[in-house]
Amino acid sequence: MPLIGYARVSTEDQTPLPQSQALKSAGCVEIHEEQASGGNRARPVLARVLERIGKGDTLVVVRIDRLARSLSHLLEVIERLEAKGAFFRSLMDPIDTSSPQGKFTLQVLGAAAEFERALIRERTKAGLASARTKGRVGGNPGLRARDPAALRKVRLARQDGYMERLNETAQDWVPHVRRLRPDLAWEDVVRIVNGPLPRERQWTQSRLLRAVNAYVRDGFLPPTVLDRAGRRETDDRLPAIVAAIKGADPDITLQAICTRLEAMRERTPRGRTSWQPSSVKMLLERAERLGLLG
Repeated sequence: MPLIGYARVSTEDQTPLPQSQALKSAGCVEIHEEQASGGNRARPVLARVLERIGKGDTLVVVRIDRLARSLSHLLEVIERLEAKGAFFRSLMDPIDTSSPQGKFTLQVLGAAAEFERALIRERTKAGLASARTKGRVGGNPGLRARDPAALRKVRLARQDGYMERLNETAQDWVPHVRRLRPDLAWEDVVRIVNGPLPRERQWTQSRLLRAVNAYVRDGFLPPTVLDRAGRRETDDRLPAIVAAIKGADPDITLQAICTRLEAMRERTPRGRTSWQPSSVKMLLERAERLGLLG
């Protein structure tokens, strides 16, 4: 089972060398280094690692804080790895999801996170109830008076909050949208994006379009991704989808592509629900002849 190392430093003044040496000593066959803030979830190097990591691989870090600065982010990354059949290990913390002890530690962390959220909810409810008994009305006075400045401030705050939530999931969809649009229809793009994601994190077409429009508006994606998709012959659709999956992960195996297509509920050229590597190979060869493989 290959060990994939990830080393992160926050500033250019720091060096990831000590982390890389520790990861190499632990047996990592690949080590990816990144200079980025730990609070930023949309890190390009980490996004590529999570996108390309395969079944049976283990993502290894020296300490948990090199991967995530919050419990929710840590659990999110581990859930994504588990969805791919991969594992997580921290060299200096008692977490190794390939072992029973590591899984138990993870369950304890998950329970602690849920307990913390429950406490926050209860404290909020109690505070609101106390305020009501004292005759205080909640809300922003400016909003109640429909003050334009107050309304604009709230609107901008909501927009900032929405963009922050999008940034946390950008690694799931931005690379696919950038690569596939406008060559593929939105329906197919959504299915490719959702292929490796657990059900609770999957996108609807309308939600993805809203996110893409927001990123185009702020300059994070080129406007061309919103162009109308060109008409494609029916026989070319499956080669285009298979080429898109291959383009996202050049090292992906034929069997892994089969699994991805089945997760997308894509039928074979003969209308079957179960895919075989030979069928994928045939479609990849067709995609190459069509110029769909870069």
